[in-house]
Amino acid sequence: MYRVWNFIANYSILLISGALIALIWANINPSSYHHFVEFPLWFNDHVGLDYSYWAKSFGTGYAEFGGAGSLKVLSLHYLVNDMLMAFFFAIAAKEVWEAVILKNGSLRGKKAATPLFATLGGMLGPVSVYLVLAAFMGSDTYDAVANGWAIPTATDIAFSYLVGRLVFGAGHPAVRFLLLLAIADDAAGLIILAVFYPQGDLAPIWLMLSVGAAVAVYLLFNVLPRRLDIGKQLRPASTWVRNTLSFWPYLLAAGLSWYGFMRAGLHPSLGLLPIVPAIPHADRAFGIFSEAEQYLTDLLNHCEHLLKHPVEVVLFFFGLLNAGVEFGAMGAATWLVLAGLLIGKPFGVLLFGWLGARVFRLGLPDGMRIIDLFVIGCIAAIGFTVALFIAVVAFEPGPVQDAAKMGALFSFAAAGISLVVGKLTKVERKDL
Repeated sequence: MYRVWNFIANYSILLISGALIALIWANINPSSYHHFVEFPLWFNDHVGLDYSYWAKSFGTGYAEFGGAGSLKVLSLHYLVNDMLMAFFFAIAAKEVWEAVILKNGSLRGKKAATPLFATLGGMLGPVSVYLVLAAFMGSDTYDAVANGWAIPTATDIAFSYLVGRLVFGAGHPAVRFLLLLAIADDAAGLIILAVFYPQGDLAPIWLMLSVGAAVAVYLLFNVLPRRLDIGKQLRPASTWVRNTLSFWPYLLAAGLSWYGFMRAGLHPSLGLLPIVPAIPHADRAFGIFSEAEQYLTDLLNHCEHLLKHPVEVVLFFFGLLNAGVEFGAMGAATWLVLAGLLIGKPFGVLLFGWLGARVFRLGLPDGMRIIDLFVIGCIAAIGFTVALFIAVVAFEPGPVQDAAKMGALFSFAAAGISLVVGKLTKVERKDL
């Protein structure tokens, strides 16, 4: 595992910096902030927001840019959220894919069963709390906020891992349990985004482009070279493809897949997911955030190494372009998101984790107690990145979206709560 400070430096500082700048900017000069977020980069007829939707989002002054005859507007916000964040989700999907398909994968076999039960509870609990409380607030509130039910299902892997190490210590089995839960949660979140939050009218025929690109690149640049190398110790075909073509065929296929998702009406940020399984990978998994991965030379890990620092910059802009809400924007959605995360997540993880470990006799890792499940649930309540993303997707720009985003930002309170709960439940830290 990475050391805590390295982890903070690699995954957290830029994202938090962007979010803090956005909060300050939006509360000092909200008009200039929102104009920056929706700044138009390209008026065209193919990629971006519908012109009328962009004009509404930009607000006063949109006509000064011209482009009234265009169908689409590629804004700065669209570039980051819908295009560049696709690389972030591709890295998350890579970890999920390796955990499921490779030897020693974290989500394979009985060892993953109880964390998967806990993950289910960590999603159903928040959804139930969110919707039940919204119903108690009245039909008008329910109708306004119901579409945000998925926001509190999110778990931010990076920050949860950090807090988990602070609470349990790097050597505690609960930290690995938390990682399994978080990665399974992210996998479910990707499915939720694709199924429940389509962008515009669905046109599934365009998914053939995504599937076709993935199959073609897999057969031509993965399977075929290996077939040609059968019986050849030096593997000349595979070596030539790797050294000469490298990741470029997969990048081209990724562009086609992204366009297919966009035209199909699915959220385009998920557009690279079909390409991930097509890339040559290692023969075994070393675990999410494993330090050993930096020494692997398979193309899938090579691509992750290349993307690591660019994605950190993307996360800075994601925080900058999405976390800018005025403090006066707090509303019903804020408290519903927080209640779902801070109440539904811990109790959901505890209940379903107990069912898996005791009722279905799947057990817990050696050194873990049942009460540790509740602490894990508190830590997993840090939604931040993915919760913020779903809030933007679930609601149109306006007061409800801003209130929901504020709830996602305030989910950082789960870190302090986790430290207190860890003390109250007498967690015994186990450092490496």
